[in-house]
Amino acid sequence: MKIHEFQAKKLLSAYAIPIPEGRAVRTAEEASAFAKHLGRPVVVKVQIHAGGRGKADGVKKAATPEEAEGIASHFLGSLFVTEQTGRAGRVVSWILAEEECSVAQEFYVSITIDRKEACSVLLASSAGGMEIERTAHKGADGVAMERIDPTIGLRPFQASRIGFSLGLDPPTVRQLSGVIHNLYRFFTDKDCSLAEINPLALLESGEFTALDAKLTFDDNALFRHPDIASLRDPSQDDPREAEAARHNLNYIKLDGSVGCMVNGAGLAMATMDLIKLAGSAPANFLDIGGGATVETVREGMKILAADRDVKAIFVNIFGGIVRCDVVAHGVAAAARELDISLPVVVRIEGTNVEAGRSILASCGLNFVSVPSMKAAAEKLGELVKQPVYKTELSQQE
Repeated sequence: MKIHEFQAKKLLSAYAIPIPEGRAVRTAEEASAFAKHLGRPVVVKVQIHAGGRGKADGVKKAATPEEAEGIASHFLGSLFVTEQTGRAGRVVSWILAEEECSVAQEFYVSITIDRKEACSVLLASSAGGMEIERTAHKGADGVAMERIDPTIGLRPFQASRIGFSLGLDPPTVRQLSGVIHNLYRFFTDKDCSLAEINPLALLESGEFTALDAKLTFDDNALFRHPDIASLRDPSQDDPREAEAARHNLNYIKLDGSVGCMVNGAGLAMATMDLIKLAGSAPANFLDIGGGATVETVREGMKILAADRDVKAIFVNIFGGIVRCDVVAHGVAAAARELDISLPVVVRIEGTNVEAGRSILASCGLNFVSVPSMKAAAEKLGELVKQPVYKTELSQQE
């Protein structure tokens, strides 16, 4: 689960991580009132669940309360688009107005999960701010890293080593180490998958402050943190993803044109890879799981059909716990109910496969049944008018 910047800063401040004085507001008048209260220039920041706000001109300085009111009025209620939101953008319901800080240097600090090594990892860079992605892409030389043994936790020498690797003097290293240890304590206490401060600013006064913060929490641990679960902002959720969650479907929107319905995450990943090899691109990840029913399959088909980017649908099922006839009933029911005009390619194998194929063949709808994943990929390539790379596909099935 993600939360807004202003929520993240409030949580981190409770762990003795310094933050600028600010106020989250929902009206332009409230932004003006805060600027008047502060009595000095403010920074007005769009609050959405996506990065890249600065590059998209979503962070503006206001020298007067009138300027703060005008900027907030322009942002609030708008559809804000960044590189991370995609074309759909996010609706701006909140604005963060906070004091403008005199910054000497910006750093990047984060703690996340290294799944390969099964541990947390501390990352830091002296090139914080909007260009951190570019720094990271240059390779390991731009980012300092410390893996954290989960049985021991973050050791003092690790935080100090990070500080010295950033070229800081001993007093500043000690101060940075305090911020890092508090961030790690928050990360573990609150079951985070990401705790990021970017930028962590070293002010001209010699003190650190978190100019921006991003926190992501493990959904499976939210039952332990009802206070954090209550911070969810439904307006920031993709409507399709929210609808899928209501029906216990694992759905993630992607940028392609082939809608996918698959059972099992491994088969879903293989399906998306094969679609790419066919010269197409998946429009989503949709795993119906092992306990799917006719109703959940029907709802999954509705979500795919409602996506205007989808030009064809690929149903790829290996029946085990989920029987092929159950999937076939759900697909046929959705196609009838929605009058789906999109081409639907179906590849099913496994438990009750013959019954499933019979249901699809007798339902009177124009499904394209294929015997293999290779045949499915080639057919999808034809349907979306993309080239098929037969040399690469010849290695499949």
